[in-house]
Amino acid sequence: MNQPVREGGCGCGRIRFQAAGEPRFVANCHCADCHRATSAAFSTWAGFSDDQLTWRGNRREYTSSPGVKRGFCEICGTPLSYQGAKWPGETHMLVGAFDELEAFPPAGNVFVDDALSWARPAARD
Repeated sequence: MNQPVREGGCGCGRIRFQAAGEPRFVANCHCADCHRATSAAFSTWAGFSDDQLTWRGNRREYTSSPGVKRGFCEICGTPLSYQGAKWPGETHMLVGAFDELEAFPPAGNVFVDDALSWARPAARD
């Protein structure tokens, strides 16, 4: 059976990536760190094992908190990825960086206590 290969990249096109196979999860994150890192009310992440991802271009990384690295394009500033010591061997990709955003419907929400009042998910999530 063929696994899907989905592509994406940064705003200027300098960085491109491929994700082979299905993500481990897709979820909206409402934490304060994601608010700051993406300048958004929440961020939608798709989690992949590192061996599912291939990169073209020089993704830069910075340590946003102990044990956490966030990847971005150094030219246009597009945020792309998250790697945390809590999830070794896994990279979480921002769904907005993929070419086909519709392929990643979120299955739930995390850190809902940090959600903004106007972006709070329904109780069923």
